[in-house]
Amino acid sequence: MRLGHFGIEPLSLLLVFIPIGLLLEVMHASPVLVFAASADAIVPLAGHMGKATEHLAERTGPGIGGLLNATFGNAAELIIALMALQRGLHDVVKASITGSIVGNVLLVLGLSALCGGLRYERQTFNRTAAGVGSTLLALSAIGLLVPALFHQIVVRQQVTHERELSLDIAIVLFLTYLLSLVFSLRTHKHLYRPDTPHPPQAAVGATAAWSVRRAVAVLLLATVGVAVMSELLVGAVAHTAHVLGMTEVFIGVILVAIIGNAAEHSTAVVVAMKNQMELAINIAVGSSAQVAMFVAPVLVFLSYLFDKPMDLLFTRLEVAAVALSVWVLSLIAQDGESHWLEGVQLLALYAMLAVAFYFLPAP
Repeated sequence: MRLGHFGIEPLSLLLVFIPIGLLLEVMHASPVLVFAASADAIVPLAGHMGKATEHLAERTGPGIGGLLNATFGNAAELIIALMALQRGLHDVVKASITGSIVGNVLLVLGLSALCGGLRYERQTFNRTAAGVGSTLLALSAIGLLVPALFHQIVVRQQVTHERELSLDIAIVLFLTYLLSLVFSLRTHKHLYRPDTPHPPQAAVGATAAWSVRRAVAVLLLATVGVAVMSELLVGAVAHTAHVLGMTEVFIGVILVAIIGNAAEHSTAVVVAMKNQMELAINIAVGSSAQVAMFVAPVLVFLSYLFDKPMDLLFTRLEVAAVALSVWVLSLIAQDGESHWLEGVQLLALYAMLAVAFYFLPAP
């Protein structure tokens, strides 16, 4: 599966879309083509960011390594959201947050359970660790629900209070996430160790461990690449949505979320097919928790650097989608095992929500 002695993976062939996207932008080509090219370029760049982070984690030990994974695990989607935030596209930013949470819980976990279940009749995982993840996501769902309820209760003139409420909730979520890192990396780290340790990169065909210098260089270059491609992607969102007959919310919830998480999504599915469902759940649920309790608060904090701070006032459908995803996850996590039909059920719910977002009228 390798290309030549340089260890190039097939996914890396998509890097050719970096110059293609830049060329299309310079030529003022159709924004739809620019959107497609930049999206294809972000997928391998995000994969290289994740791989570099994993190699750094091996060098720095489990504690710092876990913190690196927590910080850079969703770096691609954080950069995409930051570019949209800079342009004032708050609906796209919030939609990408919702899409990442729902996509990881329903799409990623659903594909993992389906593909793993087709090879193994019954797959098991640690119920306690999965339950902790479900509780964290339930807390994040409440964090999304409270601003929406507050908006319905108070008069519409209280915009300032809504922003203050969102900032306070973001602080609470961020501090809770930091404490969850202490739980998973320090006090209860044994709950997050699979019975048969198998690092994610080995599941996708790893090479020899990278040096720290190489890992840092790849991480920095990939980060710059994602930033450049994200600028092109976000700049073409509005026109692409209009041409394709989609709302910006649908593009954020479905397309942008999948683009930012594609590399991590494939890792979860591959390890599930190797009968490591516990690791797949840790990837899917852990990534959702990172988005809800780390990425979202950070975006709220960074929005104060721009003219218009972002609130956490999500649409009713977005709140409902997150709440339903968390509820279904809690049902699956309670027995500590999964099978292929549960994967089908998760994917069915994701499909229904995707259709609902597609027909959601533009605000």
